[in-house]
Parts: sequence; structure tokens; C-alpha cells
Amino acid sequence: MTQSLHRGRRAKIIATLGPASRDPETIADLHEAGADVFRLNFSHGTHEDHAASVKAIRDLEKVTGNPITILMDLQGPKLRVGTFKGGSVVLQTGSHFRLDLNTELGSEARACLPHPEIFAALKPGSSLLVNDGHLRLKVKSCGKDFAETEVIVGGVISDRKGVNVPDVTLPIPALTPKDKIDLEFGLSQGVDWVGLSFVQRPEDVAEVRAAVKGRAGILAKLEKPSALDHLDEIVKLSDSVMVARGDLGVEMPLEQVPVLQKRIVRACRKYGKPVVVATQMLESMIKSPVPTRAEASDVATAIYDGADAVMLSAETAAGMFPVRAVATMHRIIGHVESDTHYLALMQAGHQETEHSPPAAITAAAGQIAHTLKAAAIVTFTSSGSTTLRAAQERPDVPILCITPSLAAGRRLGLVWGVHALVGDFIHSVDDIGDVAVKGAQRAGIGKEGQALVITAGMPFGKVGSTNMVRVVWIGGETKTS
Repeated sequence: MTQSLHRGRRAKIIATLGPASRDPETIADLHEAGADVFRLNFSHGTHEDHAASVKAIRDLEKVTGNPITILMDLQGPKLRVGTFKGGSVVLQTGSHFRLDLNTELGSEARACLPHPEIFAALKPGSSLLVNDGHLRLKVKSCGKDFAETEVIVGGVISDRKGVNVPDVTLPIPALTPKDKIDLEFGLSQGVDWVGLSFVQRPEDVAEVRAAVKGRAGILAKLEKPSALDHLDEIVKLSDSVMVARGDLGVEMPLEQVPVLQKRIVRACRKYGKPVVVATQMLESMIKSPVPTRAEASDVATAIYDGADAVMLSAETAAGMFPVRAVATMHRIIGHVESDTHYLALMQAGHQETEHSPPAAITAAAGQIAHTLKAAAIVTFTSSGSTTLRAAQERPDVPILCITPSLAAGRRLGLVWGVHALVGDFIHSVDDIGDVAVKGAQRAGIGKEGQALVITAGMPFGKVGSTNMVRVVWIGGETKTS
């Protein structure tokens, strides 16, 4: 049985699957509650687990009749200390602590750090953060196989806790051997997006793009301070970007994260790239049936900033209330978007339109839709580029994408305001009016007498050829401009 495309909101919801949610029934419930994109976190679970999730999503897709988006999230490099006598020790603030390549059990005086690439990049004054920043070390001296540090913030350090190195660029490729195996597996399963962790430089994005070969969109996760030094280049090279506030909040002072979030969102809007805000959005709902007021405000802020999507992680993967978390986020987004100031803020954050015919046509379509109080902008596209351009304008009406490409339709599930309808409907330019009207009715958008503003490229199927605007009325005549 088909399901309406139109959820009554523009920003999208990403739900992470895990032990609490990967069964087919819960996946269906999550989708019905508002999940637009399902995230498979390859830091956890087996290939068999993820294959079962993909099958359940694709089976659900057939039932709903609508494309459903799958994001695979690569683990990336994981930097960890070794093991300790008794499993843990306490480091006192002000004490000295040595890190080296010696694999013997650690003590209050030293521990193994089995990553020579870290020692190669360190210099006196560098910071090392352990266990999500709960412990902070400062390098006093170092060599190719050791670092003598001072404990700036002490505490318990235990086996295999993670290490962050915030103020140096590490000579580590973004794709680990595990990631390469996972990537090929995910692509063979037909995922739509690949989330790339540990991005430090534009070359990291180029590396994964060469491996993906166009089989999925590339979502660069910005979680390293060094990536922000190359923000514009990374955004331009990526298909989408995630504000990964977890590691970013460890490696940067906490008070900087909200400003960086806004900076990244602005850069993505400038270049027309979808942007996701992630991590700890409704964290308390892992154990509580309701979020805190601060969490609700956090989600609202991301929506007011113009994020394309917001993401739930442990809330849906391992939490006690996965479906309720999605439903709560759906309500928060809907309430923000009903605020009369919301679309004014979207327009205030609008960047200058690119100086090209397709961009000008798309901008004009938004103006026409506003003037006519149209039901929707309808984009005909084969690659999705026309639809992405329409979303960049942040129009005050829904965007209905009609495409013959299932891959494009699925990928657009991440994009602000877009509802994708997949099918080979068009055989000549004379068809587009009827197809647009039927598509809007199928999507649950518009009513008798409302206008639809159509953008398309002639000839059909040529990427970047948007060169036409047409206005049709539901139940009325067609006009072309």
C-alpha cells in the first residue's frame, strides 16, 4: 500500500539503526513516525546485521511505494591507548606520564600508544585528549616512538580508551583497511550515501570519491579542527556534509561548537550542499520518554539555521524509546517550520544566486511559486541537480521531484523540502503538465485550482540543462514561460 510522500515538514530526520531498532517492524514504525533516512553505523554490528537492515528497508520501500534513503557511516581510524595493570590507573593532575610503543601493561607512569603516526606528528606543546577529553595531556618532549607529557587534567585512564589529537594534522588516511572492506560491502548492498569519518583535508574526500566511483553520494563528517581550515574546499568536493558535534566538541572548546555549527551550515547553503546536524540532539531519550527542554531547543536551533537534516544516534540505535524519539523530533521540526519567522530566516540566510541560466531559472521558479501561492515547485530531473538547486533557494512551498532514476530519488531523501517520485513518466515535453498534476496528487500536495510551478531541462536527461519554467493549475490549463 502506498504512503503519502508529504510529511508536512521540510527538514529531514535521520534515524540510526541498532539493537533497539533493526527489526523490520521497528524500522516500519520509525519510518511511519517520521524517519526519512536510515543510518547504518559500521562502527557497530556485523555485515549480516547491516544486510538484514538493508533488506528490511528495501522491503518497506516496496510497501510504501516511495524511495527510502540509506546512509552507511564508516568507522574511520580509531586511535586508542593500550592496556593497564588491573585494567585502569589514576593519573594525578601535574604528574608526568609517558606514552610509547612498548606493548607492556601500562602504569601510573607510562602506557602504550600503538600509533607511530601520532608520534610522527606531535611536537612540544601539542595536546592529547583521552576518553572523550576527560583527561588532557600536554606534550613536553617527543620523538618517533615516545612522548613525555604533563597531566593537565587528571583522572581514571583504562584499557583501550580513545585518544584525540586536536591541534595537529595526522598522517593517517581517512579510509582504514576495515573501512575499505565495509565500503565495498555497503556499495554492493546499494546504500545511497557514504559517511566519511576523520576528514582532515580535501584529499580525504577525493580518496573516497575515487573508491566510490559514483555509486553513492559522499557525506563528509566534519569532526576534526584541521578540516575547518579547509572548510570551503571540503564542502565543494563533497555531496553533503555532517556537523559531527561529538568529536568536534571533544577536540574544540565547547563554547566554539555552536558558532562552528552555524559556520558550517552557512558554507553548505552557499554551495548548495545538504547539511546534517548530528550528535546528542535528544540524548536524554535514550532512557527517558521525553527530552529535556534544552534538547528541544537544540533541535529547533538547527532547523532555524537551515539544516537539511537532523540525526538521532543512540536514541534510536540503543535507546528505550526509538520510535518516540523520532516522533518527538518530527513534532519539534513541524512546530519550528510553522513559525511565521522561519521562512523569513531561510530567506535572510540565502546566498547570492549563481550566475548561470539553470540557477536563474530555478530562482525565478521560487519567485513565481511565491507570487502565485503555488502548491509546489515540481522539478523534472535525471541526476537530481535541478532539485538540489531548487532546495538551495529554500522556497516557501514543497519541492516535488519527479525522476526516472531510483538512485537519484533515494539520494534526495536527505535534502531539505524535497519529496521524490520515481518513475519513467515522461516521453515528450507535452507530458509534463499532466505528470506534474498527477504527481502532486500522488504525493498529497495541493488542491483543485492551485498552481504548480515546473522546472525542467530540454533535452530531457541532460545534466545541468535546466532551461524552462512552466505553470500548470491542478484541474486547469498549462502556461509556459
